Amino acid sequence: MSGFVHLHNHSDFSLLKGASSIPGMVARAKELGMSALALTDDGNLFGALSFYQECRAAGIKPLIGCDFYVAPSSRHRKTGLDGANRNGRIVLLARDQEGYSNLRHLSSIGYLEGFYYRPRIDHEVMERHSAGLIALTGALGGEVPRLLLGNRPDEAEKLLEWYCTVYGRENVYLELTDNKIPEQKVLTRMLAQLSEKLDLPLVAANDTHYLTREDANAQDVLLCIGSNRKKAETNRFSFSTQEFYLKSGPEMEELFRDYPQAIANTDLIAERCNLEIELPGPRFPSYDIPEEFASRDDYLRHITWEGVRQRYPSITDEITRRTDYELETIISMGFTGYFLIVWDFIAFARNNAIPVGPGRGSGAGSIVAYALQITDVDPLKYNLLFERFLNPERVSMPDFDIDFCFERRGEVIDYVTRKYGREKVGQIITFGTLKTKSVIRDVARVLGLPYDEADGIAKLVPQDLKMTLSKALEQEPELAALPQRGPVYAELLDVSRRLEGLHRHASTHAAGIVIGEKDLVEYVPLYRDPRTGSISTQFTMDQLEECGLVKMDFLGLKTLTLIKNTEALAKLRNPDFSVAEIPEDDQPTFALLGKGLSKAVFQFESSGMQDILRRARPNRIEDLIALNALYRPGPMQYIDQFVDSKNGRSAITYPLPILEKVLKETYGVIVYQEQVMEIAQLVGGFSLGKADILRRAMGKKKESEMALMEKEFLQGAQEKGYTREQGSLIFELLKPFAGYGFNKSHAAAYSLLAYQTAYLKANFPVEFLAANLTNEINDTDKFADYLQEARTLGIVVRPPNVNTSEKYFGVLQDQVVFGLVGIKNVGSGAVDAILEARTGGGAFQSFLDFLERIDTRTVNRKVIETLIKAGAFDDLGHNRPTLLHNLDIFLEAASHTRENRLAGQVSLFDDTGETGEDRLLIEEQPPWSAAERLEYERELLGFYFSGHPLDDYRERWKETTGVHLGRLKSATLGENLQITGFLRELRVVVTRKGSRMAMGVLEDYNGEVEVVVFPDVYAEIGEELVPRRVVGCRGSLERRKDSVQLVLESLIPLEDLEEKEASTVHLRLLPEDLTEEALYNLRGDLQDLGGNSEILLHLGPPESESVVRVNTQLRVSSRKDVLDQLAQHPLVREVWKV
Repeated sequence: MSGFVHLHNHSDFSLLKGASSIPGMVARAKELGMSALALTDDGNLFGALSFYQECRAAGIKPLIGCDFYVAPSSRHRKTGLDGANRNGRIVLLARDQEGYSNLRHLSSIGYLEGFYYRPRIDHEVMERHSAGLIALTGALGGEVPRLLLGNRPDEAEKLLEWYCTVYGRENVYLELTDNKIPEQKVLTRMLAQLSEKLDLPLVAANDTHYLTREDANAQDVLLCIGSNRKKAETNRFSFSTQEFYLKSGPEMEELFRDYPQAIANTDLIAERCNLEIELPGPRFPSYDIPEEFASRDDYLRHITWEGVRQRYPSITDEITRRTDYELETIISMGFTGYFLIVWDFIAFARNNAIPVGPGRGSGAGSIVAYALQITDVDPLKYNLLFERFLNPERVSMPDFDIDFCFERRGEVIDYVTRKYGREKVGQIITFGTLKTKSVIRDVARVLGLPYDEADGIAKLVPQDLKMTLSKALEQEPELAALPQRGPVYAELLDVSRRLEGLHRHASTHAAGIVIGEKDLVEYVPLYRDPRTGSISTQFTMDQLEECGLVKMDFLGLKTLTLIKNTEALAKLRNPDFSVAEIPEDDQPTFALLGKGLSKAVFQFESSGMQDILRRARPNRIEDLIALNALYRPGPMQYIDQFVDSKNGRSAITYPLPILEKVLKETYGVIVYQEQVMEIAQLVGGFSLGKADILRRAMGKKKESEMALMEKEFLQGAQEKGYTREQGSLIFELLKPFAGYGFNKSHAAAYSLLAYQTAYLKANFPVEFLAANLTNEINDTDKFADYLQEARTLGIVVRPPNVNTSEKYFGVLQDQVVFGLVGIKNVGSGAVDAILEARTGGGAFQSFLDFLERIDTRTVNRKVIETLIKAGAFDDLGHNRPTLLHNLDIFLEAASHTRENRLAGQVSLFDDTGETGEDRLLIEEQPPWSAAERLEYERELLGFYFSGHPLDDYRERWKETTGVHLGRLKSATLGENLQITGFLRELRVVVTRKGSRMAMGVLEDYNGEVEVVVFPDVYAEIGEELVPRRVVGCRGSLERRKDSVQLVLESLIPLEDLEEKEASTVHLRLLPEDLTEEALYNLRGDLQDLGGNSEILLHLGPPESESVVRVNTQLRVSSRKDVLDQLAQHPLVREVWKV
């Protein structure tokens, strides 16, 4: 073991400055034979706990410290004289628990009180939080070194004496560093003299920022990323040598051979630091209960049984047993406080009409949670297991993730903060990292590569969430060959590989909240986001519970907002309507789902799920729960078995007769984790708690644990009368399903939400679409998608109108009315002003009347012009071009009217019946062309409203377009295809070689795609490429820039485009002529026609028809002539293609 210990080290948590990952630091220290290692990041303790645990796992003693910024005067002073370059530094190391506590307080104060460019402390708080700490004077930026190098030795001595008073003389060390910087040599001599004069010890350090000398260039690039500079710039901040790495003991001993005691003192300090970080596990804040209850346990029992009586009109023995069992389990495991806390803030939400989700995760399996209205799913009705949520045989924290209305989630967080105290409630930090593609872009920018080239290189990295640069180099030959282009490209890959995965920035977790029994700083250091001001923990979510905090997820779910808004609109038609009271067997709802019309239905709106709904034809909520659980990677392979068994095409079988009661509701298919647990109980004799442990072991493929439990399972099976072979068969059967199976409690809760949205769509379609358009007002793609859905359903969407539109999308005469806030460039304040004027004075009678009554400071000229272009004044007498052309005249007249009113003068026209507008000299303008009108609509509303540029070619588009532009993510890449579309944008660019190429956007009714025309193709068709025209084209889809692009190969006259083959041809047959002989003849006719499209037969009356998929070996063409021929067939009532 080396006798030297590194005491001053920066990890990548010194964000965009340190290039050493914590695992890398610890591994390197172990490789160098070091017995201890310190972490001293810039002003923060972000990595302290990770470092502590990583060191201990490696057998290295962890020393926790911080390299603090010290404000030049007061931490509260934040002026130009206190900028980042004027801060001093001091390194503080924790000797013990008290020292660690003071580090937490100091780092927290730096962010919460002293932040000004950097988190800063000052002498006042250093004095207040000094116990248990060892002080090192730091590197060149330290307070003492600055004074010495600034030729102020007396002040340096005075400051050192103050350090000795604050920390104790035995805890103050003069830090020597030698990174081959000339000033350090001077400083070392000065510090050595001070050491003798003041009898203060020296200590050697290296202020490390990276692991090896070879990492110096990568760290320099990292500094450029952080300062947004290029490496070639000379006037930028950089480290002047390549010596800031984690050196070996012999290297450090050689550097300080003249000061051997400075080396020895590193080991001495390490011996003096004996911090054991307390990790007590979660501690619940005190929850105040009414005086009449002796304990919180009694209170929980009381409110639970009150809830049970409200939930169940008749309390059966089963309800009583389940409730008593759960209560005893919760209380014995010490989770009473947790349930009371969650119950309390959900009660606040419900009492204040804030929508709360029915449940999320395994918590929906608890009858206590159901009684307390934490969840809204009856676990007995849906056979949900409590042990999947809280297992008495495996103690772990319960975890309720709660969904709240997206718009009002903040109110619940504010309530919790008020109730428990601002110092005891906070948010949770997260860290962004330099991921594979982003690190390539960042490094390329620093190295001076053009953005397009850097972007192109980054796009060579394959799409995979677990992708690394090393994997990408193995999988993508073009990326691996990059260094052959030249040294800068080799440097790009080398630096990117070294920086990949390092922490880039701090931000706040979207949903996580922590609550402490005491102030949060007593458990963890705190951080204030400089952008938002929100206070969060410095430790990430996975570390908080072991530190003593209770973690909650307060999620904002837009579906709850959608349901709330739809319900409000529905009440205008039916004041007694309530989503909470809808029937669970509504036939229109299941008919809608069975047709696959699930666009905008929660969890069921993808095209794949729509297809499965059409095949499965669900007719009860249990079917929705199963489909929700099955439509995921892994269990998806069992969908066909589920569908065929449900619809009678396959016999339902069970591995053992006793398993029928477990698998009957899913037609013999193991779908849920809970079914795995129940089977382990029925066959292996396991308790449900032990069955949950088995499920986890199987799911995580813990072979040794599974082997032990298999013996126990087989023995239990034999005791229940099963043979060893039967027991082994069932055990092996469970293995894949334990991994594939989905949490039924979560699927049930979310399927209830799905059913509610489907019910609203089936029974209140206009209100439902209006609420959806409001919900997605800021998502252009979804907004356009839902507008198209309205058209598909035959729902009229009225254009924006200053007299009929509300702020958000509404309903009038069974039509959707466009909300004014949905118009681009028209802000919420302007809309409120318009509605206030309309409410106070009635409908606007004319454009001039509008201008006279609104406040033009809020509804300014730009807003008015936007409203004109969007058509909001179309009902007030003049066309849009006329209003724009004469706007100055209108505004001046309105201004005069407002001035006269303020002066108390009466208008000349008040008693004549004539309007002021009649006296204005208005120059009428011809209306815009359809193309101009549509372009303004798309610009301001986000889509074409009164039509589409393809309307004159709609049939040709249907017949010839071979790809759905709204589903490009699932499109086949590389395949040659043809498209009819509107070339909305086109720009010509010149390549480095001087060739011309083009990029643009092609759109149709379903969506849009970026188009690329490479130089060779552009040379042939460039003159024909004219923007804002309908074109027919051929090309292939390729993934570039994280999106799919159409690489254009040729333009084709619309009349020459080939008619596309549809994926399926649907035949609705005449039921009265349906005989075996007729079907045999139809089969022969279909064989004669031939083709590539799959065939679906629709049998029976429309209200209860069955859809049968014909054997895939029999296919037919979807060409128009073939469909016309099929339409004449005596057995066919209707034919169509999809």
